[in-house]
Amino acid sequence: MAQLRHDYSQFVDRDIEVAVVGPEDARAFGEYWQKESLPFVGLPDAQHSVLKLYGQEVNLFKLGRMPAQVLIDKAGVARFVHYGHSMSDIPENAEVLALGDEINSSAGSGAEG
Repeated sequence: MAQLRHDYSQFVDRDIEVAVVGPEDARAFGEYWQKESLPFVGLPDAQHSVLKLYGQEVNLFKLGRMPAQVLIDKAGVARFVHYGHSMSDIPENAEVLALGDEINSSAGSGAEG
């Protein structure tokens, strides 16, 4: 999440909302969010309901959820999904920002017709 916090203003500048889903219960998740002063949306998902909707993998040998990034357009359509195999398998912000630019650009060109 440090990389998201570092480049958060770039996401905001592109009209991209960042939302992080965490496996903790609401109390623990809220305490962490407050302690870290994270500027983006956070959603506790202790029952793994969001995880199940998007097919995020749980690997007990690696102590839980594997990272997943989903870019959802303003119509609610998942336009990009990346499932990581470890915590080091997370796309760089530059890649996610470029994909966001592409999604926003195609949404803008489709609205003009």
